[in-house]
Amino acid sequence: MTAEPETTAVPSLDDLLADSPSNWGKWGDDDEVGSLNYLGPEQVLAAVGLVRQGKVFTLQRLIGDPKGDPVWPGRTPAERTQILDESTWDSPDAPQYPGGLHYADDKINAFLQGSTQYDGLGHVWYGGKIWNGFDARTTVGGLDKASVEPIAQRGVVGRYVLLDMARFRGKPTLDKGETFTHQDLLECAAAQGVEIRKRDILVLRTNFLQLFFEQGEAFYEGFNEPGLVYSPELVQWFQDMEIPNLVTDTIANEVTTDPNNGVALVLHNALMRNLGVTLTEIADLEALADDSAEDGQYEGLYVAAPLKVHKGSGSPVNPVVLK
Repeated sequence: MTAEPETTAVPSLDDLLADSPSNWGKWGDDDEVGSLNYLGPEQVLAAVGLVRQGKVFTLQRLIGDPKGDPVWPGRTPAERTQILDESTWDSPDAPQYPGGLHYADDKINAFLQGSTQYDGLGHVWYGGKIWNGFDARTTVGGLDKASVEPIAQRGVVGRYVLLDMARFRGKPTLDKGETFTHQDLLECAAAQGVEIRKRDILVLRTNFLQLFFEQGEAFYEGFNEPGLVYSPELVQWFQDMEIPNLVTDTIANEVTTDPNNGVALVLHNALMRNLGVTLTEIADLEALADDSAEDGQYEGLYVAAPLKVHKGSGSPVNPVVLK
């Protein structure tokens, strides 16, 4: 008789993160923006002082890209529909306006997290509780608590540090399932000649989505993005550094399935649900990364405000960085 192969049980997030640090209640029982509270006037003014060249970069990926829109498996790309255009006035039933005005109009059908976007802090949870201890039942029918709306109302402004992990590792893109730690971030920063400081907005480049544009649907086979990998030490580092916002160019910010424990999206829970770290995904960092490699400036001013969507679990955004 052939012995059955050993299988390792995947732990629950309740067990895995039982001793993980938490910021629940730190900014009051009603807080819905979490670690963005670390970004105040002092951080804003310091970041403004880093604008020395007048360079401007936008980080949103194109919605409706003819080459395709990378989205989380199970989601569909945005569909834009033309409602009015010049051909509308070929019909005698077309709307008529004094003076002869014609115009174009269109609409979009899209997942709110189907492009470059911010997560609301209540987007992901375990154990029946979302950010700040709110009951997960508050998500039924839309997020009554910790939606993206409070983040959009507040806005995000601070010092960013670009950490180009792909260039640091000497490859055009990171590989499927490739991981890195906070120690790797520190080494990357040192190699780039930039310091990661408390309350920095971390911007991480993997260029993994280049493979989506090269491979098409084959990109989703064995889907497992590269990214940060969970450890208690990494979570404590985020806590000690008071990181408000993690921005990446992947669909879900972290290695999809943790190679050490088999759990999916651990850091969405350890960082966002527990610490209130805001997550920004699917950013287009290529122009910024190329320019930073050329001029050696990996820090600057980051400004972002997702669309204000009532009860939304996430919302599109076009972040702007200035150097």
